[in-house]
Amino acid sequence: MLFCDSSVSASLWRDADFRRLWVGQAASQLGEHASLVVLPLLAVLTLHSGAGELGVLRAVGQAPVLLLSLFVGAWVDGWRTRTVMVVSDAGRALVLGVAAVAGWLGLLGLPGLLGLAFVVGVLSVFFDVAYQASLVRLVQRDRLVQGNSALEGSRSAAQIGGPALGGALVTFVSAPLAVASGAVFFGLSFLAVGRIRRAEAVPERSPVPVRVRRRIREGIRFVVGDASLRTVCLASAAFQFFFAAVMTVYLLFLPRDLRLSGTAVGLALAATGPGALLGALLAARLPRRFGYGVVLVGAAALGDGVFLVVPALHGGSAVTVPVLVAVNFVFGVLGQLVNVTVMAVRQTATPDGMQGRVAATINFVGMGMSPLGSLLGGVLASAWGTRGALLVTAAGMLLSPVLLALSPLARLGRTLPES
Repeated sequence: MLFCDSSVSASLWRDADFRRLWVGQAASQLGEHASLVVLPLLAVLTLHSGAGELGVLRAVGQAPVLLLSLFVGAWVDGWRTRTVMVVSDAGRALVLGVAAVAGWLGLLGLPGLLGLAFVVGVLSVFFDVAYQASLVRLVQRDRLVQGNSALEGSRSAAQIGGPALGGALVTFVSAPLAVASGAVFFGLSFLAVGRIRRAEAVPERSPVPVRVRRRIREGIRFVVGDASLRTVCLASAAFQFFFAAVMTVYLLFLPRDLRLSGTAVGLALAATGPGALLGALLAARLPRRFGYGVVLVGAAALGDGVFLVVPALHGGSAVTVPVLVAVNFVFGVLGQLVNVTVMAVRQTATPDGMQGRVAATINFVGMGMSPLGSLLGGVLASAWGTRGALLVTAAGMLLSPVLLALSPLARLGRTLPES
C-alpha cells in the first residue's frame, strides 16, 4: 500500500476554495438545524398542531435519510459534487422562501408543511452526502484530517447554535420570518459553494448505463470486502444502537430518578456541544502525534465508557449536575475526535468513485439501528428500571471500541494507507 506524506506544507485556511466549501457547509448546516426547530414551532404556533401531528411532521422530515441515503450515494458518485450541493441549496432556499410567503398570507396548512419538511429533508440528504465526497476531490489526502476537523467543527457549532437561533427567531419575530431565515442561510451556502473555482475530477462513467441498484450493491460489497470499512460500519451500527438506547433511558433517568429540572437537564445536555468543538480541534493534531489507531480506540473507549458514571449518581447531591456536565463534555470531546478520525480513515480507504456510496452505506446502517435501540431502551427501562437499564445500555456502548480494537484500524500509525 501507498502511504500519505505526514507533512502538511501549508494550512488549508490559505486555500480559497476550501474556505468557500467550509463557509457553504457551515451556512447549510446552520440553516438545516435551525429549520429542525422552526418547522415544528410553525406547526404548533401557527397551525395549532397537536402532539400526534407534530410527531408525524418530525418523522416525515427524518424519513429521507433512511429512504434515500443508499440511492443518493450511488447517484452522487457519478456527478460533480459541487453541482449537487448548489442545486440542493437552491432548492431548499426556494421551497422555504415560498413557504414563508404562504405562511405570511395564511395559506400554509399542515399538508403543505409536511410536503415542505419532506422536500427539505430530501435535499439535505443530497447536500450532506455530496459535501463529504467533495472534500476528497478538493484537497490532498494528507490534509483530510485538517479538512474534516474544520467541517465537523462547523457542523457541531451548527448543532449548538442552529436550534437556539431557530427558537429565538420564532420567539422574537413571526414564524414565517423565521422560516425565511432558513432560505437566507441556504442562499449564502449557494453563493459560497458556487464560487469554488478548482476543477473537480469526476470519476469516469461507464459507456453503458449502470442501474442504481447495481451501484448500491457495488457500494455495499466494497464496504463488506474492506476490513477497515467493514469495521467502521459495524462499530458505527453498534454505537448508534446502544447510544439510542442510552439516550432513551437517560432522558427518563435525569428528571425521574435524579429529580432534575428542565433547566438542569438542558444544561447537562448542552455541554456536549462545546466538547464537540474542542474534539474537532484536537482531531487535527492528535492522530499525527500519537497514531490514528491509538487515538481512535482510546477515544472511543473513554468517550463511550464515561456514561457508566451516570447510573452511580443520585438526586439531591450538589455534585450531580456538575458531574453530568463533565460527562457530556468529555463525551462530546472524545466522540467528535472519533468522528473526525473515522471520517478521514474512511475517505482515505475509499476510491474517489466510491466516496458517496461508502458514506451512504455506513450512514444507512448506523442510523438504521437507532430506532431499534430506542425501542430496546424503553423495554429495558420498563422491565429493570431506569438505573439498571442505563447501566446495561451504557456498558453495551463499549462494544463499538472493542470492535475497533480487534480490527486493523487499531494498528494504524501516524499516516493513513491510501486506497
